[in-house]
Formats: sequence, structure tokens, C-alpha cells
Amino acid sequence: MSGKKFEKVAKLVEPSKKYKVNEAFDLVVQTAPAKFDETIEAAFRLGVDPKQSDQQVRGAVALPHGLGKTVRVVVFAKGPKEIEAKNAGADYVGSDDLVQKIQDGWLDFDKAIATPDMMATVSKVAKVLGPRGLMPNPKVGTVTMNVGDAVTAEKKGKLDFRVDKAGIVHAGIGKKSMGGQKLSENFAVLMAAIMKAKPQTSKGIYLRSVTLSSTMGPGIKVDTFAASGAETE
Repeated sequence: MSGKKFEKVAKLVEPSKKYKVNEAFDLVVQTAPAKFDETIEAAFRLGVDPKQSDQQVRGAVALPHGLGKTVRVVVFAKGPKEIEAKNAGADYVGSDDLVQKIQDGWLDFDKAIATPDMMATVSKVAKVLGPRGLMPNPKVGTVTMNVGDAVTAEKKGKLDFRVDKAGIVHAGIGKKSMGGQKLSENFAVLMAAIMKAKPQTSKGIYLRSVTLSSTMGPGIKVDTFAASGAETE
């Protein structure tokens, strides 16, 4: 994409203005200049200290309109749970064979789910899965005996979120082609989940700011007070 294209769409955004949610989403779609179907991302800057273990913000939420893409799911399971996972539409189900496949360099999937009894097996590839955010975790529902429900949820577009070292939650909430209305509805569900995940030890303003952007487009500030009723800077 040329710099001229970016400059052209950037002129549509007032840098200091905080846009109402619906207005912001219409604008983020309008200012996604690439020919491919860009991902629309939201960045929530929070008033937490991520260095403190009691100020971690993380969770998972099912977005009403999914993520606008096919989610490839693998499941570590044996016996009846293996059959349950396959019936729910898992792309690959296995145990030691799946570990070997990953050790051989195969990472052609977006989410990994495991039954609790398989975690010792999964730990063999923890160093591969962990840094890529693919390690099954009970906190976000990916270590569970209900593998069928978990696969269904991931396929529909369940979003895992976690605050980073800078106190920001970055999340892709859909694709440009979904349109402003569906994207704004996904955003509302995610924001509600982030607000609900506020640590009790968080002092002062919790939701500092929210910025939307497309993969190749400019940042757009959102009026979070109007969106959530929360106090913002």
C-alpha cells in the first residue's frame, strides 16, 4: 500500500477527537485502505500495574458475530473425548501423535484445547505453544472435559484477551467486511468483559482510553465514557 493512500484516509480522522462508538466503527471501516480484508483491532489502555500478580486482566469471551475468519482448532484428547472433539468439528485430535507433529514443526492451527488428564502430555510442547499464545489454559476454558462445547465456542469465534506489560489489551475483533454495525456489537461484548475483569486492587481510572484501527489504517480514539459509562481520562 502506498503512503499516499494512508495519507488520504488519515485526513478523514481528527487526531484529538474522541468518536462515538458507531461513528468510530463506520470510520475505521472507511479508513481501511488495503485491498485485502483487514482485521479491525481495538486497544484498551487500562489503569492497572501488570507487574502485580493481583492486577492481571485476562479472560475469554464469545463474540456475537465471530472473528470473521475460519478458526482452526486442535484437541489433545483420548477415547470418548477424542470422538466428542471430532464430532464437534475439531480440525485435528490426538495425544502423543499430536505432540510429535508439533515437535516436527507443524503449527497450522489457531487454538489448542486439552482435557485435564492430557496436560502432562501437552507440557512436552509447552515451550513451543506458550510463546505463541497457544497453550491450553483452564482460565480461558481451553483445559476442560467439555471438549465438544469448547470446540464449538472456538469455532464460532471466542476471543481470549490479556493485558500486556504496558497495561494494554490488544484484540482483533473482526474483519473489515463485517461492517461497522457487527464490529461495534462485538466491541461492546468485549468491553463489557474487560470491565467485568477489573481487579479489585486497581485504583483510580480503570479504562484510560480505547483506540480502534485497521491493519493498515490510522488510529481512531473512542469516547469510552459514552460507550461504557466508565470514567476515562
